[in-house]
Amino acid sequence: MYKTSSSGDRVFFGLTILLTILGLLSVANTSAPLAVTVFNDPLFFVKQQVVWAILGFIALIAAYMTPYTLWKKFAPHIFVGTVILLILVLIPGFGSKLLGARRWLSIGPASFQPSEFIKLALALFFAWLSERNAPIKYYAWTLAVVSGLVMLQPDLGTTITIVTMGFIQMFITGFPLLTLGIFGGAGAISALVLILTSGYRRARLISFFSHETDPNGTSYHVRQIVLALGSGGLFGVGLGQSKQKQLFLPETATDSVFAVIAEELGFIGALALILLLSYFCLRALKISKNAPDKFSQILSAGIAVWLGGQMFLNIASMVSLTPLTGIPLPFFSYGGSSLTMILLSVGILLQISRHGAYQEPSSHLADRRARRHHSPRYHPSIKKR
Repeated sequence: MYKTSSSGDRVFFGLTILLTILGLLSVANTSAPLAVTVFNDPLFFVKQQVVWAILGFIALIAAYMTPYTLWKKFAPHIFVGTVILLILVLIPGFGSKLLGARRWLSIGPASFQPSEFIKLALALFFAWLSERNAPIKYYAWTLAVVSGLVMLQPDLGTTITIVTMGFIQMFITGFPLLTLGIFGGAGAISALVLILTSGYRRARLISFFSHETDPNGTSYHVRQIVLALGSGGLFGVGLGQSKQKQLFLPETATDSVFAVIAEELGFIGALALILLLSYFCLRALKISKNAPDKFSQILSAGIAVWLGGQMFLNIASMVSLTPLTGIPLPFFSYGGSSLTMILLSVGILLQISRHGAYQEPSSHLADRRARRHHSPRYHPSIKKR
């Protein structure tokens, strides 16, 4: 027997609210020095992030109220539309170039990153393919095209995230490990070639292996992160007391937000943050495990892996387990496109959790039937009045 919840995973929703509030406080804290220097307003960045958070929760509520089966119907159209946006961002005059990367499209005063949209769009499309038992070549070509477009921006962190998400969805779909290993090996070789043929990515790889290579150039970012982490110690220097966020550490409110948190709250605070984000991802995986059908299972697994993989990649690059990739930390990094898409995806997960079913143990089912049989209400000798 199966039971359906009418309200969804309340714990997951509560975690989302908590992480969003903590993320806004983090943006306000880490971005203040830069906001004062550039805009003469310490709250400039957090004001924008609050607007995106409000829009994100509107999207969350809308997704929660929309039957998840509707996403199945429009999954191919959403995917094709997002791929078109990825192409437009590479065309001068459409895409905006900043710090050597072409990742933004602008509509009036607002700008957004199509690479944030493709994460959900790809998860939807792979779930759609899975339900139709499509052959693996469709997955492989799709992943190759999307990865290529994102790498051209260039955005190695997002590429790694979507490739990981795609492979996990393919694995859950049921494709053989050997086949996935062959495709994975080919992808790894292609990624290595792209890294070695790009001066920017090659410099980051070299600085990862040797922080002393160019201390005032390519290794500067890594060295400042190490200083921030080391200064934090066990309990941190105190909330709001970071020295590295005073324009010493690059990208304090985006890519490097974890380093500032670790400096101010220390190892204990950083560990608490990791545990909180990990629990959030585990709840998302639980929704996937209890999903009512194949489409919702593959889709929710893809979203969970996307968020978990992005969390791991950001923090791993901060503690020098991986080279710097420039990917935001979910909820905590400044960025409207990222936060809005995360909250929209949470709404989809909550909608799926409303229909998440569990199998009632047979012993409990037998006991319930026995109680019903012996209840006077159901006794055959008692007639209805």
